[in-house]
Amino acid sequence: TGSTTGGPAVEPTRLQVIFASLQQVGVPYSYGGATPRGFDCSGLVQYVFASAGYTLPRTAAGQHSAAAPLPLAEAAPGDLLFFRDRGTTSHVGIYIGDGRFVHAPRTGRSVALETFETSYWRNRFAGAGRVIPRL
Repeated sequence: TGSTTGGPAVEPTRLQVIFASLQQVGVPYSYGGATPRGFDCSGLVQYVFASAGYTLPRTAAGQHSAAAPLPLAEAAPGDLLFFRDRGTTSHVGIYIGDGRFVHAPRTGRSVALETFETSYWRNRFAGAGRVIPRL
């Protein structure tokens, strides 16, 4: 069983995280939000991973500390991407593959699918992290 991209198959728990994150696209950003009524970046991650049976810390920095670090080249769909502002991890997104991630950007925006190819995100990249072990 392979994926349509020719890579390894994506484990069911990772698929659940990917689908749950995509289902939240369009939900408004809400500072401190952690429900489908409104999310901030780490609230979105916490909510989506809870739906797959994983308990994560509430903040992006806490989630960064809780995730096993890995090189971006090894990031798989369902892993986390962390971003920093002024030296501290301040943002997190859920990697879905092909250089794309789902995140809750900022006040006035909604949960969105974003590309890592923009210089804005590349310049702020703080690392990738794994919560769900690979089979």
